[in-house]
This record gives sequence, C-alpha cells and structure tokens, in this order.
Amino acid sequence: MAEKVGTRLGPSTLLQPALPRGSGPAAMKREFRDRAELENYLRASFAYLASDPDGLSPIRGGRDSALKALAAVEPGRYERTRNHLDGAVSRLSMYIRHGVLTLPEAMRAALTKVRRPREAYKFVQELAWRDYWQRLYEHLGAGVWEDREESKTGIRAEELNADLPEEVLEGRSGLACMDAFVGELRATGYLHNHARMWFAAWVVHWLRVRWQAGARFYLEHLLDGDPASNNLSWQWVASTFSHKPYYFNRENLERYTSGRFCRNCARRNDCPFEGSYETLAERLFGPETVR
Repeated sequence: MAEKVGTRLGPSTLLQPALPRGSGPAAMKREFRDRAELENYLRASFAYLASDPDGLSPIRGGRDSALKALAAVEPGRYERTRNHLDGAVSRLSMYIRHGVLTLPEAMRAALTKVRRPREAYKFVQELAWRDYWQRLYEHLGAGVWEDREESKTGIRAEELNADLPEEVLEGRSGLACMDAFVGELRATGYLHNHARMWFAAWVVHWLRVRWQAGARFYLEHLLDGDPASNNLSWQWVASTFSHKPYYFNRENLERYTSGRFCRNCARRNDCPFEGSYETLAERLFGPETVR
C-alpha cells in the first residue's frame, strides 16, 4: 500500500522541486514502498531538505488518517482536558488546514457524539475560531503580518529584537519546557496549542522578540500552520490584536504539564516564569502598564 505521510514542509515554503522542464505537479512520484523511499525522494527533489536533520513527521496524512482522527474525537473529554498537554485534543488541525477535512464535516461529526449540542460547545467554538481567522485573512491579506493595533504592553516594536536567537531556534536555551517544545515542533510539525501560547509569550515578552519572527518560525515547521490563525494568534499573545498581552507563570505551566519539565530543568531554581501574575506583569511591562 502506498505510504501517505505528513511532511514538515511549511505552508510558507514557496520552493519547488527540480522537475523536468515543462512538467507540472503531476510529474511528481506519488506511490512509495515505505517511508524511507519517500524521504529519500523528497530529499532528492527538494534541495533545502538535504541538510535537514529532523526528517519526516511521524504524523500520517491522507483522508483515511483524517477520518480515523475524526472518529476518535470526544467532545466532552476535549472540553474538560484540552488545556493539558496530555489532554484529549483532536489533532484535526492539519487535515482541516490542507482541506482533507472541512469545518462543517468536523462539526457534524462532533454533534453526533453528544446527546445535547451544548456538550460539544467548546469543540465547535474552536472550529468557529478557525473560520473567523480565515474570514479575517480574506479581508486583511498581507495585513496579517502587520500590527493590527498598538501593543498594550507599553513597549514599542522598535524596542524589540527582529530575530529569534540561535539557541532558541535550536532548542538549547536551557529551559527544559521551551527546548522540549522546539524539539517536538521540529521533529513532528505539531505542537499542543497551550505549548504554542507559552512559547509565543516567552519569545515576545521575556525575550523581547517581535512576534513576526516567531510567526515565521511556526510557519516553517507547523503542518497546520497558515498565516491566518498563526499570525493573528501571535498578535493575540503580543496584544496587537487583543486588549491585553497573554503571559503565564510557572504555576500555570506546571499545572497543565503535570510538572514534567520543571522537575529536571537546569533552571528550576532560576526560573524566569516564577512569580505571581502581578509580579510578572511589573517585571515584564513595568508598574501600572498591564493590570
């Protein structure tokens, strides 16, 4: 049976394979004996993958995989546990992103699994957010790369760094949680939404890096990445598309990760996320800036 997998080719990638002159997409090989043959073919076709150490994502693509993931959705458990890294999230986003599943199809499937529509409210709400981002993107276009509003942090864009530090990109910051998130993102093309928010907040508010740099990093690696939900979510964290910035503390991260990162973190006694929200707000943004 032909191998169908999700590669980590980011949606922002515009590079094309070296096809014979006059050939179109149909000229690309579509059937493979196994993943090794597929990976070798991709590396030969896309020059920039030749030196990529991360390889293929273990996430399978295709309609069959999408329907299997859809059948596993439990709206009730999703609502109760979705903020936990080991919660019952759907992992449908990459299939929806690439049109393998539609939003109405996912909604209808969820509603058939509950006795009352209200029991699927949170799951359907998340589908609605994705639809909202896409409608905004249709209106804004390239404007999703620009601040939609002024930042509520009191920090001007020109005061922020334009690029992510190399140690962040390579997952060697010394913070066990953030390095693990980068490792998972690069290896699989996926990251739990709560982890995405924590990482984005760290990049923008602690490291003082412009949100656009983080958005580009996500689009390079996320299988479900698209400029609409990705960029506008980064702006929500940064407060250029929200009434206040999103940030977190160590207690919040430990709660939703069961403390798995903090226990063995080299910086567990020097954690930048330690403190109350009030303490962190003053430390990050100054007194009276964010309340």
